[in-house]
Amino acid sequence: MNRDPVTQDTLSDVLRFVRLRGAVFYYLNYGHDWAAEAPPSREIAEAVMPGAEHVMEYHVITKGAGWAAIVGQPPVRLAAGDIVMFPHGDAHVMSSAPGMRPKQFGTEWVFATRNDPKPIPIVFHDTEEFSFGEVVHEAITNVVCGFLGCDLRPFNPLIATLPRLLHLPAGDGGNWIVPVLEQAVNASQNKRPGSEALLERLSEMMFVDAISRYADTLSESSSGWLAGLRDRHVGRALALLHAEPSRDWTIEELAGEVALSRSAFYERFLELIGQPPMQYLTQWRMQLAAKLLREGRAPVASIALEVGYDSEAAFSRAFKRITGRPPAAWRRACESESASRAAVKLSAR
Repeated sequence: MNRDPVTQDTLSDVLRFVRLRGAVFYYLNYGHDWAAEAPPSREIAEAVMPGAEHVMEYHVITKGAGWAAIVGQPPVRLAAGDIVMFPHGDAHVMSSAPGMRPKQFGTEWVFATRNDPKPIPIVFHDTEEFSFGEVVHEAITNVVCGFLGCDLRPFNPLIATLPRLLHLPAGDGGNWIVPVLEQAVNASQNKRPGSEALLERLSEMMFVDAISRYADTLSESSSGWLAGLRDRHVGRALALLHAEPSRDWTIEELAGEVALSRSAFYERFLELIGQPPMQYLTQWRMQLAAKLLREGRAPVASIALEVGYDSEAAFSRAFKRITGRPPAAWRRACESESASRAAVKLSAR
């Protein structure tokens, strides 16, 4: 596929509006034989990423090697510098050898340590025992573990296009990650101010870099949002829709902008993205509106105009059809959720 420069910011646009957030939670030290199993991320999401609609877990091998697998699926080999992500939040196993199955972590200790300084050092003594403690520098294998949170509603075109397990070898352009991440972890262990925020930003940078690297591996026959983003014609159309979401676009206008006939453009967009262009535009407008409703106090009528609707009634009908709630009710629900999280956080201090 020929990459068109105009598509380069579309991924960043989506990541901004789905509220991507990162966190490094654990620094794991392993000996010769080890295994650890993580539950589905939804079971611990409120502890590790409060308020996120969707949580993904990632692991970076900073020293040594290991294996990673979704529970019940074939494992993949990991070397130093490799990243493995679980974009759909599957339960998974990390181990020193394939086929190992330890006792699953309970969720209680995740919630019990939710407010502890991060990352939390954990030393694994064998496949059944682990303890919190200082970093073991002579450990055979070290793994940095963290989480990434984002919105799924009303519309997140990225997550569905990612595999359940995403493995990115260090040699494929990710050599910068381990030294930078280790330096940030060391700063955190030494209680340097701002180190936790640095780790959060590094997690987000790593995710964006990982997605870009993954997109580069897609074949000509791939489909999905990332494949569409890389396509010369569809990618330009996506960039135009994201650049001017309030414009009264038509299929004919978009097809003309990307130099295809109306039918050829429609079929190509549908084949790669999985939905018609105007349906995509409507869903993206609702994502923009949801962010405006959540983060500001602008009247619903003003938001309707900002995302391309001439009347508040038409916008409200479209918003409710996609989200299940009218705009005002959506805003109240977001405010209620934020207040509840703040109360929980205050009570935990």
